[in-house]
Amino acid sequence: MNPLSRDALARMVALHLPTEGFVNLGIGAPTNVANFLPPDTGVILHSENGVLNVGPKPPEGHEDWDLINAGKMPITLRNGGSYFDSSLSFAMMRGGHLDVAVLGAFQVSEDGDLANWTTGENGSPPGIGGAIDLAVGAKSIWVMMDHTTKEGHSRIVERCGYPLTARKVVTRIFTNLAIVDVAPEGLAVTAILEGLSIETLQTRTEAPLRVADELRTIKQDGSVVA
Repeated sequence: MNPLSRDALARMVALHLPTEGFVNLGIGAPTNVANFLPPDTGVILHSENGVLNVGPKPPEGHEDWDLINAGKMPITLRNGGSYFDSSLSFAMMRGGHLDVAVLGAFQVSEDGDLANWTTGENGSPPGIGGAIDLAVGAKSIWVMMDHTTKEGHSRIVERCGYPLTARKVVTRIFTNLAIVDVAPEGLAVTAILEGLSIETLQTRTEAPLRVADELRTIKQDGSVVA
């Protein structure tokens, strides 16, 4: 049993986005979701630097470095796309106009607390950035991350050990091992990687897990089946 690849994880998230939804993709791994939206999707992708209807990354050699996302990576623009300044972009983020924000994270607690900003350790640029605006402004917060650190420590924890971005905002967690919903009664596993047992998943998760009424199976390509 191998954890999902980054591409498979992005595909899994893309296939769960709400039809016709307005969705922000956070800096880092979430930006990869844009490459796996179905061609006929009604999803409109938002980037906090002021772009609406973001498309997939351009073919190599065809990048336009004046057209980038918030992570400074080259993008394309889908038909009907638009550009605008940061004040309007943040008004969209803060005003409840986004259905979902897909964010990376260092940790998520069993209560849905989000820790996803860096204090500058390991050479990463410090600062909370627009994540705090997304965390309190979007209607739903989905987290996309590896289930454990490189050292094998769980990223889904009872209480976050990192500085918090926002409290009790995460509604769903997508990892390379499972999909976990955050509910008042606790964390519910709604899908699990093929070949992985709930018992093994729990050993890799600090916070207690329960199984949802319907448990689906995640294939290696990121598709999810009943």
